[in-house]
Amino acid sequence: MLSPLLAAPVNAYAASKVSSTRVWPANEYTRVTFESPAALKYQTFFVKDPERLVIEIENIEMGPALKELANKIGKDDPYIQSARVGVNRPNVVRVVLDLKTEVKPQVFAVPPAGEFAHRLMLDIYPAKPIDPMLALLNEDIAVFGRDLGSADKTKPSPPLTPVDPAPLAKDSRTGSAEKLPLDVKPKPGATKPAPSLLRPFIVVIDPGHGGEDPGAVGRRGTREKDIVLIIARKLKNTLDDDPQYRVALTRDADFFVPLHMRVQRARKLKADLFVSVHADAFIQPQANGSSVFALSERGATSTAAKWLANKENDADLIGGVNLNVRDANLARTLLDLSQTAQINDSLKIGKMVLAELGGFNRLHKASVEQAGFAVLKAPDIPSILIETAFISNPDEENKLRDPAYQDKLAEAIADGIRGYFKKNPALARA
Repeated sequence: MLSPLLAAPVNAYAASKVSSTRVWPANEYTRVTFESPAALKYQTFFVKDPERLVIEIENIEMGPALKELANKIGKDDPYIQSARVGVNRPNVVRVVLDLKTEVKPQVFAVPPAGEFAHRLMLDIYPAKPIDPMLALLNEDIAVFGRDLGSADKTKPSPPLTPVDPAPLAKDSRTGSAEKLPLDVKPKPGATKPAPSLLRPFIVVIDPGHGGEDPGAVGRRGTREKDIVLIIARKLKNTLDDDPQYRVALTRDADFFVPLHMRVQRARKLKADLFVSVHADAFIQPQANGSSVFALSERGATSTAAKWLANKENDADLIGGVNLNVRDANLARTLLDLSQTAQINDSLKIGKMVLAELGGFNRLHKASVEQAGFAVLKAPDIPSILIETAFISNPDEENKLRDPAYQDKLAEAIADGIRGYFKKNPALARA
């Protein structure tokens, strides 16, 4: 028995083909993307026993991109077993996703943005959502006997099983991209912190972009999303060596996390610090050096800072966000609350991190800049955004690809964080 899940009539849907299909598997959810020159008219429904998700797309040809979809489903995909594509009736192509488990999908269309045309996106979430941030809480309950964000004893949730991230998704748009070694492993001998009366400092590291959103791309094809994930993992490993710190990543694989969700995850952990890591491009290829940014309530401190903030804030348009499930209360909180104290603390820590980066690298600006970055708008968490280097500069792109240079960046950022908390220990909540 077929049960309708979603129907989405679109006025201008006369697409003649699907130009590209992409699959982004991750432990949290799997995203399937259909890209087309025009908006697609579609409907989806479930078929039970076994679990299948069916997508019917009208007025399109059965072209190569659709035929390739089945080959893009990996054996390690947590939620999709396989995909089948065929002509169901005249001018209607049916895509059947055979599922490994019961799911709760979100299906939505995204208008053209950046280099992308119209996109139809299927986010395949498990029926019982997995929150990757709970992994950190589970560990801390075992070590400290309580949730780090609460003084009350809490029954631990079942531990999460980590999934090895795929270095590159099977992407027909970027199939020629050069692979980078993303398997940064913890340092040998790293130990868990000993129990203490005070909980450690909680640092949330946010590797920018991911999944559908590659971020900036250098001349050699180096993608920002790959570089910043490597640096973020190295930074996590460096701070993990210190028992005073517990560290979580907003993403630990190649998938997209909406900007508001990155902020929400840091707040859920009651983080003491949020650090967003980037390696951006500028309109002039000679631009170079490291920069650190904090939030501004009164406009950007420079034209370049404003340009960069606008570009980063477009990540949701590029990455693809289902606007129908936005948390209106969260958005209002991020936009309306006074953040003077948060900004002051962010400027202090930004200054210390910038000084450490300046110890081995040229600085693009000698002071912490400010602009309206959406990802920095947690009202109660000091938050900074670090532009490690300009991936649009060929020399800096080569440096960013060098593991030794990546290590130096991670160590410098970690030293700045340690220096700040050494001078501001009261920020750790008892």
